[in-house]
Amino acid sequence: MPVTFNFGEFLGARSVIGTTLAELGDQYDNLWALTPDIGATLVEFRDKFPDRFLDVGLAEQACFGVAAGLAYDGNIPVVSGMLPFLSMRALEQVRTDVCYPNLPVKIIGTHGGLVGNGGSTHYAVEDLALMGALTNMTVTSIGDPLMVGEILRQSMTMQGPIYIRLAVGKKDKVLYKPGEHEVRIGKGIVAAEGTDATIFTHGTTVAQALDAAAELGKDGHSVRVVDMFTLKPIDEELIVRCAAETGGRFVVVEDHLAYGGLATRVADVVVDRGIQLAAFERLGIPQVYAGFGSDEELRDKHGYGLAATVAAVRRVIAD
Repeated sequence: MPVTFNFGEFLGARSVIGTTLAELGDQYDNLWALTPDIGATLVEFRDKFPDRFLDVGLAEQACFGVAAGLAYDGNIPVVSGMLPFLSMRALEQVRTDVCYPNLPVKIIGTHGGLVGNGGSTHYAVEDLALMGALTNMTVTSIGDPLMVGEILRQSMTMQGPIYIRLAVGKKDKVLYKPGEHEVRIGKGIVAAEGTDATIFTHGTTVAQALDAAAELGKDGHSVRVVDMFTLKPIDEELIVRCAAETGGRFVVVEDHLAYGGLATRVADVVVDRGIQLAAFERLGIPQVYAGFGSDEELRDKHGYGLAATVAAVRRVIAD
């Protein structure tokens, strides 16, 4: 992973998308970038490779139809936009045009979770459940902006489609020191070691989980944080190992509906593997339309903010 920013600094994931795709465009002369009128992340690629850039306007369904056609012709299409619309408005096209023939279309976008203060029409909170249900689709959710470039680079040689979920992407905290962890699609990252309990998380809530672990550490609690940035295929062996090494005490926190996302996938592994847990709690968005506010305000309001995460870990440790 290129070292461009230091641990703890802030960097826009959008800028990483643009620079990475412009770099990859030199390596892959069949790489195309497409957008349904949300092309701010693609400026570098557009300026460098205007003949391989398409803005179809506000027509997500058409965008995926064009991407599928390009892929059939041997190209690598990347579709970039706002995830509430890429994941829902064009769901049938993604399923039938992209997933059914298992085409190498890369879907990357912003506004995953309750970010951006755009209201319920502009929050992608069902997207991981929807994309995870699609055959052949790989599903990721990225919290550290420097990881975005590495995931894009790895995706270039993948045979099928991939969904890459980001937050707003304008000011994201660099979570990991360069080279600190191996970033590999399909494998989780142990972001913090611990033995008393495990917090599983992804995307925007990784930083919050790390803060929760640090807060609990003040009281002598040792809490592991797992950045499960690939939800499908999920790292089953890491889940099994965490159950054995952290007392079978799990908390899952995510900026998504509480059911259908990471918590559901972790629970499936636990049940399918016959793992006996001491305690399990899931924190996420309840079955409500969340309303307006900053992401931090909305997490607190709906019961999966920092204080709620700390409280949940205390409960599972006490069990």
